[in-house]
Amino acid sequence: MTDHLLNLHGDVLAAMRRGPKHFTKLAFVLSEADEPADTELSHFRDRIIVAGPGDELTALWHRTLTGWDLAEQADWSTAPPRTDERRADTYTRLGFGADLRKALDEAVPVFKEPGPTVISKEFTSWYSRDLADVRSFYWNSYEQLLRRKGWSDAAVSSLDEASHAVVERLSDPTRTEAYGARGLVVGYVQSGKTANFTGVTAKAIDAGYRLVIVLGGTLNLLRGQTQRRLDMELIGQENILRGADPSDADALVGIDYQDDEDWPAKFVSHGGRPSTRGAFDIERLTTRDDDYKSLATGIRALEFDKQVRTQPLHAPDNLHRAAARVMVVKKNKSVLAKLIKDLKKIGPLLSEIPALIIDDESDQASVNTTDPKKWEEGQVARTAINGQISQLLGLLPRAQYVGYTATPFANVFVDPGDGEDIFPRDFLISLPRPTGYMGVQDFHDLDRTDDSATGTAEESHIRGICEDTGDRLQEALDAFLLTGALKLYRAANGVPDGPFRHHTMLVHESVRMAEHASLALRISSLWHEAAYTSQEGHDRLSALLASDFQRFADDGLPTPTSYEDLKPHVFRARQLINSGGTPVIVVNGDTERDYAQPDLDFDRTPNVWKILVGGTKLSRGFTVEGLTVTYYRRKTQQADTLMQMGRWFGFRPGYRDLVRLYIGREEPMGKSKTVDLYEAFEAICRDEETFRAQLTRYAALVDGKPQVTPAQIPPLVSQHLSWIKPSARNKMFNAELVEIRSPGEWVEPTAYPTDAADLRHNTEIWLPALQSLDTNPSVFVTLSEDDQGNYIRYPAKTTVLGHDQMLGIMQNLEWGRPDLFAPHLAYLKDPSDVGCATDDWALVLPQTSGRTSVEARILEAQPLTLVQRRRNARGVFNRISGVAHRQSAERIAGIRPLSEDDPFATQFHRPRRGVVLLYPVVDPDLGDPAGLVARGSIDPAKVVMAAAFIPAVGSTAKSIPCVRFRTIDSADADSPTVGRPTRK
Repeated sequence: MTDHLLNLHGDVLAAMRRGPKHFTKLAFVLSEADEPADTELSHFRDRIIVAGPGDELTALWHRTLTGWDLAEQADWSTAPPRTDERRADTYTRLGFGADLRKALDEAVPVFKEPGPTVISKEFTSWYSRDLADVRSFYWNSYEQLLRRKGWSDAAVSSLDEASHAVVERLSDPTRTEAYGARGLVVGYVQSGKTANFTGVTAKAIDAGYRLVIVLGGTLNLLRGQTQRRLDMELIGQENILRGADPSDADALVGIDYQDDEDWPAKFVSHGGRPSTRGAFDIERLTTRDDDYKSLATGIRALEFDKQVRTQPLHAPDNLHRAAARVMVVKKNKSVLAKLIKDLKKIGPLLSEIPALIIDDESDQASVNTTDPKKWEEGQVARTAINGQISQLLGLLPRAQYVGYTATPFANVFVDPGDGEDIFPRDFLISLPRPTGYMGVQDFHDLDRTDDSATGTAEESHIRGICEDTGDRLQEALDAFLLTGALKLYRAANGVPDGPFRHHTMLVHESVRMAEHASLALRISSLWHEAAYTSQEGHDRLSALLASDFQRFADDGLPTPTSYEDLKPHVFRARQLINSGGTPVIVVNGDTERDYAQPDLDFDRTPNVWKILVGGTKLSRGFTVEGLTVTYYRRKTQQADTLMQMGRWFGFRPGYRDLVRLYIGREEPMGKSKTVDLYEAFEAICRDEETFRAQLTRYAALVDGKPQVTPAQIPPLVSQHLSWIKPSARNKMFNAELVEIRSPGEWVEPTAYPTDAADLRHNTEIWLPALQSLDTNPSVFVTLSEDDQGNYIRYPAKTTVLGHDQMLGIMQNLEWGRPDLFAPHLAYLKDPSDVGCATDDWALVLPQTSGRTSVEARILEAQPLTLVQRRRNARGVFNRISGVAHRQSAERIAGIRPLSEDDPFATQFHRPRRGVVLLYPVVDPDLGDPAGLVARGSIDPAKVVMAAAFIPAVGSTAKSIPCVRFRTIDSADADSPTVGRPTRK
């Protein structure tokens, strides 16, 4: 039966390509004469109110309204996207009344999740929505595929907006002058970055880009995963078959995917060869199993046919009739060398080809890690892959480079002044966290105010491994079996079983291959000795079900009320895990054959239910399908490396509540230190959120223009834990430390000047504070840490300084190494809610007595005790503050509990009060302090006014210790160099 109302609304909305228009007027023009009632809005309202799931009219309006809600550029509304105000403007333009608005709002709520954050140079607008709609063959196919896969309208519209934001910042492929844009897209680990660059590739090809080179990882396995994804979702059946009859077995010889579980059903179909349907074909220069090779066809494949031979390929008459070429290439020196060699043979045509280079995991292998200090004068030395990418960009002057990564720190440390490198000079886009994604925030309670309490996320998903818990490996294996059984139970009770096809556990303890083998053997022994078929094993699983998985089960998903209901599925889960003879697969190695294991092929194997043991190869770029239980104890000191090891992040439909992370909380590091890996992940999450917050802060346009370009962004990269650097040292040659945030942390500068004039100047700067000291000393008490009743008492001269006065002192002091103190000063000057949360400072000058004590007046201040400290061979002091003086200072600052035995510390304590320990220091190399005192005074040019201080801890959780870095621009003469002291 014909749905006349649906057909009419489809025609009307199709006529609103540029935005909403008066619906009734358009409907009257487009309606059929025999169906005049369809133009009545009351019929539409009634249909929406009673519509059930799957109603096509509601779905049509869901897609349309969501698209208008999310549109970043809307000349028909001044309201920002994703707001009720934007929706209200839409209704006004449509001419809809209150009743219909209410019905539509209930059926299609405004999607208010944040969109992509964009930092960009000004660019010439060429990729309008009109152009995108006119040239959209491959994007339309991709969009339809995503909807068939179950993507929501909001998710599709968000991807549309994010990919459009990338493509519009590329160079117009038809422009006369060649220009290659450089950009970076930042996503989350395993969050759908591939979906975004597939969308970007579809739109770019539709718009006219005719050569796409995807740099797809450093292993064939990863390259093949990317190739398959593009073939399945973008290139499609017809371009893969290239005219071959799918029913003729002989014709299919040599065509890949014939052994793929998903061929052809899940591969996009264009309804025929695109070139016969008014579009153009895509020719693949690589396949699932074959990387780029030096083939004769590789050269001929880039010989584009021109319709108008007197015009360049990028001329519209030629460009939009030419086939596109796509290759997915491994980031491997020999493979890229073959590609570059072939491209050089093509000659002048290269300058005419609009090309797009997508660099997946662009912070891996692509970044130049050579030390600038070792370069020859005027010569940039490059690492192999970085040099080859630069060569590609040089050979293809119309090539656009877009890097994709979830850990962008290495990329933003690339020198902006190196025009041949991959710094994202044109745009930097941060993708929003997708709906349904499990990321760091789902495993850490970042907003809790009581750090001593266990938050909901931690309680639900985290199982800590500590000294008093034992290694918990058997429990983790039990959890893996139990969650497999729970998946089968849910599938039997109506939950779609697609996400349950694979069920995996990841064990990541070490980077050493020899340890993987022994660990795999141990796991296999534990598994086979676990007595899963005996009453002992069932009792253990039953107890774990009750104590853990039933407690934290999703109420919206079926979960058995008793273990007896689950028991049959435990038997089946164990069968699946044991299939092939072993429950364990070791994933490591230096050669590709280490990955050619049938049980590891998630595409061609019906069910992978295994425990994966490995190291580095189980981290970056490797998608562990069905991952439910992770056992993680591997240490690293680079934040980006650690984040990439978070394979437990991703989409977990139907089993989100079953995900468990067994993680080391007391892992040994060094001879006596232990580290908390859970805390480490939380710290790098804060680093990541700080990065994104900085982008958001500067993304808003001012008078329609960008506030800053990517090269001008203020400090982006933070470091919240001292032992985890943002990236590897060889990726941070271009990083400058600009701020150290230290609430509740000791700051003890030790690089003071030696010049007499500077020392006198510093004493004069401190003089007003010295003159305000109370003449009556306060007596502070240092208690024994072992609580045995021992204590030390010391007198001190004290006063309280306002923050502005303290800041004025610090800003005006001279330093032996100003570059070392500048990051601390930047923090003291930061008035934001994440900056220095200190209102005033308790100034404490400890006084000593005894035979060796020397007291002297300094300028017009009262007599003060002098302190001896010796500079080391580098000209700096090893320490300033006395250990016995720190305890009371920590009580004043609120980082140590108050004690009735230390009453003066209690008296000085206030919320948001910092503390300064100040010492008039005499270097013994200048002489004996007593000998330097004349008539009760000492020359201020002989005294170092040295301080150690603790900024206050804020009343909110926003002020957290960290350091921040910015990128050095070699093209800026005023840009400092890391490690080079600033000289006066």
